[in-house]
Amino acid sequence: MKFSGFRAGLIAVAAVVSIGLVTAAHAASGRINFNIVKAGFVVGGSAGSGTLTFQGRRYPISIGGLSYGFTFGASNTQFQGRVTNIRRPGDVAGVYAAAGGGAALGAGAQAIVLQNPNGATLTLTGQSIGAIVAADLNGLAITIQ
Repeated sequence: MKFSGFRAGLIAVAAVVSIGLVTAAHAASGRINFNIVKAGFVVGGSAGSGTLTFQGRRYPISIGGLSYGFTFGASNTQFQGRVTNIRRPGDVAGVYAAAGGGAALGAGAQAIVLQNPNGATLTLTGQSIGAIVAADLNGLAITIQ
């Protein structure tokens, strides 16, 4: 009997793993680009807009966010990158959280990977300009317009 229970457990694990693989196989990817302005003194705010390109169509997006920690200054960043693990444009919508730090005076480069509760993963690179010093927790919300 113990062997039968063990075998049933292995079959259950195999089923869960195969469902995960099938689900991932049906996921698609797209491109995203957006401009975001961030400013703050301890508490920071950010806002921006851009475009999601998915399955040949373009979808306007808006960005909003808050940060808390050591933040002082302002910056403007143009991000571009890839969105993976989505099935429809709405999967990109949601809240993305990150902890980060850095400093910029003039122009600089950034790279970040974020994931939302829907499983959408953003792999982004960006060029920033401004004068900012930050070591903070960030929350970024993306909505499809």
